[in-house]
Amino acid sequence: MDIISSIIMGIIEGLTEFLPVSSTGHMILTAHLLGLSEDNESVKTFEVVVQLGAVLAVVVLYWNKFIDMFRFTGGSRPYSRRLNLGHIFLAMVPAVVIGLIFRDWIKAHLFGPETVLYSLVIGGILMIVAERWSRKSGRITTHDVDDISYKQAFAVGIFQILALWPGFSRSGSTISGGLFAGVSRVAAAEFTFLVSVPIMIGATGYDLYKSIDHLNGSDFPIFAIGFIAAFIVAMLAIKTFLSILKKLSLTVFAVYRFVLAAVFFIILM
Repeated sequence: MDIISSIIMGIIEGLTEFLPVSSTGHMILTAHLLGLSEDNESVKTFEVVVQLGAVLAVVVLYWNKFIDMFRFTGGSRPYSRRLNLGHIFLAMVPAVVIGLIFRDWIKAHLFGPETVLYSLVIGGILMIVAERWSRKSGRITTHDVDDISYKQAFAVGIFQILALWPGFSRSGSTISGGLFAGVSRVAAAEFTFLVSVPIMIGATGYDLYKSIDHLNGSDFPIFAIGFIAAFIVAMLAIKTFLSILKKLSLTVFAVYRFVLAAVFFIILM
C-alpha cells in the first residue's frame, strides 16, 4: 500500500463504518479498484487498524455517555432508569455468543464478494420493512437513547447477529431492530454507536493480535495515516448521519445498497 491508498481506504472506512451501507462491501470494492489484494495479510491488517480509528471517533463523541455508564450513583436519573452497562451487555451477548460458536463457519462461508452482494440486498429489504412497520401509529415509543428498556436493548442485540454476515451492516441491522422494538431511528442509531465500541474493540483487537506477525516498521506510517483519516471522517459521518436520520428514512440508504450491489455485481462478479 502507498499513502494515497491509505488515505482513500481510511476515508471510505470512516464514511461507511457507522452508516447502514456496509463498510465491508465498500472496503472490498475500494481495495479492488485500487488494485489491492484482499488476500494480502498487510491489507487485512490495515483494515483492522482503520476500524479502530473509526471506533475512537465514537469514544470521543460520546465520552460523557461512556463516563455516565460507570457512574452508578448521582446524575439526573437513577442508574437503572437510564442507559447503563446492563443495556450494553444485553445488546452484545447474542452476537458475541453466536460469533464465537460459528466464527470458523462464518469465515469459511460468508466472506466473499458473492455473499456480500446478497447481504447488501437482503439488508436493504430489511431496512425498508422496518421503516414501513414503524410508521404505523403508536409503534415508536422511545425517542431518547436513555429511555431504551432492557427488553429493547436485547431485541437490538438479536438483530445484531445479522451483522456477522459481512455486508449486512451492523448499523443497518441494529437500527432496523430498534425500529421493530419501538425505538426511533436517531435513538437506535446512537445506541448502535455505543454498543459497537466494546464489540469492535474486542473483535478488531483479536484480529490485530492474530495479525501482529505480519506487521513491520515500514507499515507504521501508512497505517497511522489511514487510522487518522478514518477517525476524522468517522466523526463527521456520525454527526451528519444523525442529522439525516431526523429528516430521511432508512429507505434512502436501502436504495443506495441496491445500487451498490449492482455495482458490486458488474465490477467484481
